[in-house]
Amino acid sequence: MLSACGNSSGSSTSEESTNNTAPTLKRASTIHTNQLSYLPIGEKIALIPNVSALTYTLTNKDDGNIVYKGTLSEAKVWQPAGSVTVKQAEFSSVQSTGSYLLTVAGVEPKEIDISFTPYAALHDAALKSYYYNRASSEITSEYGGQWARPLGHSDNQVTVHSSAASEERPAGTAITASKGWYDAGDFGKYVVNSGIATYTLMAAYQHYPAFYQNRELNIPESNDDVPDILNEIKWNLDWLQHMQDIDGGVYHKLTTLEWPGKEMPHEDQRERFVIGKSTAATLNFAATMAMASRVYSSQFKALSTQWLTASELAWQWANTNPAVVYVQPTDVKSGEYGDDHFNDEFAWAAAELYLATQNEEYLSAFEHHHGLLGISSWQHVPSLAVISLLREGGGLLPAALVEQLTQLLNSLAGDLLLQYQNSAYAIAMEQNDFVWGSNSVVLNKAMILMQAYHFSKDTYYRDASIGAISYLLGRNPTGYSFVTGFGSKTPVDPHHRASYSDNVNQPIPGMLVGGPQNGQQDECSYPSNQAALSYLDHWCSYSTNEVAINWNAPLVYVLAALLAE
Repeated sequence: MLSACGNSSGSSTSEESTNNTAPTLKRASTIHTNQLSYLPIGEKIALIPNVSALTYTLTNKDDGNIVYKGTLSEAKVWQPAGSVTVKQAEFSSVQSTGSYLLTVAGVEPKEIDISFTPYAALHDAALKSYYYNRASSEITSEYGGQWARPLGHSDNQVTVHSSAASEERPAGTAITASKGWYDAGDFGKYVVNSGIATYTLMAAYQHYPAFYQNRELNIPESNDDVPDILNEIKWNLDWLQHMQDIDGGVYHKLTTLEWPGKEMPHEDQRERFVIGKSTAATLNFAATMAMASRVYSSQFKALSTQWLTASELAWQWANTNPAVVYVQPTDVKSGEYGDDHFNDEFAWAAAELYLATQNEEYLSAFEHHHGLLGISSWQHVPSLAVISLLREGGGLLPAALVEQLTQLLNSLAGDLLLQYQNSAYAIAMEQNDFVWGSNSVVLNKAMILMQAYHFSKDTYYRDASIGAISYLLGRNPTGYSFVTGFGSKTPVDPHHRASYSDNVNQPIPGMLVGGPQNGQQDECSYPSNQAALSYLDHWCSYSTNEVAINWNAPLVYVLAALLAE
């Protein structure tokens, strides 16, 4: 989600004021570990803050035998966590699966597990969270268990807002825009954020098709001949197709005018609108649909052709309207997803269209628009184009361009590897990375690292990616595993309306919360002002404890990459 979504914590000021007194966050236990499991092959590090001990032991929990003795690293400080010193206990050479006890003098021992199995379950839950967040769908007990709910937001009579009006569809026109996923803690559907989320999930399938071929999620489509990940993604693609106007431009979002209250989807009966048309939304649509036309070509040939036609029409509109910035109408309070720099979106859309058509005009457009790489986010997508071209380009690209893009990727991955290696917390995160949705920064960095690993097979890159997962699963200063339902200390009160309002004690599993950052835009009672400690497991904290489709997608991708490569 984005910072403009701050008011999604409630529909009124009075409601918000009742939520900003939260219980004090307890400090984490004194050994920070991956609470789920360490992979048998790869990096295994635990962190011990404020300790004078010099050594540690790892014993087999079943028979008490010591399997490893080691020396703790020197104490270091990690700026995002303040002045606390931390030492590392590394036991990467231990590869036998099982349960162990990590012991450090003066500290309560910590149980750890080494196994592949929990990662598969975590991956499947992270992916199935999209099913639970379907719009225009009943979630039945057969597929949703205790999180079953009635159908919400059929969206078969959505109103064209004045900001989205055109000659063919004037304000007040009713259109169908059903399906899709709820974007975050609210019930809105946003094209810009759907772009990177849908791309990342399609990339997971495209890069690791064998991993997904027989991977069933227990969703209504599970018994067909299509991999379930593609079935789930198609639910969102079907909605995206509805968001294109007749002239090729794409509506920016579909929301109510105000944030919904604390209610279930079916209880939200407010009028819903398609709002605005923008260059950013149109290029996200063009890129996503061009990619989808390739990914689904064998399962849905006719539909893939339609998607490619829609993508090219969107490309034409964007080139005719290259600088249409979304401006929030005065009567609209939902999230903005504003972006006013479009070179990266043009480059991404051009790359996906070139791969779909082999039309040299698209390759020329990519070369014209692309620039330096950076970590992906909903408003910054140059790396998506590069990943697609390097993974799929094959013999389609000039050798000089392949070399240039490879150098860009390797340079970025090398910088991230140094961040990981120099970090006291063994994570490629620095002070300025702790922004809204910092946990997605962790994962989008890991996604870059896994590209470098794919091409080089240098295990240092894979280890740094494993470190990212361990950070998210509890090896961090807060002591939280940031994925609902996975770990010994996980979020139980995420800013997610369906989980809050369903009368089920536990939230929907597999959702990644945004994570620590010290902007504290919601003015809740945070336990710390340090960037890596400013996290609160409370509904009030939409700035650290909300969920979003673009945050879960790289979690799915990185887990698939680690399990499949």
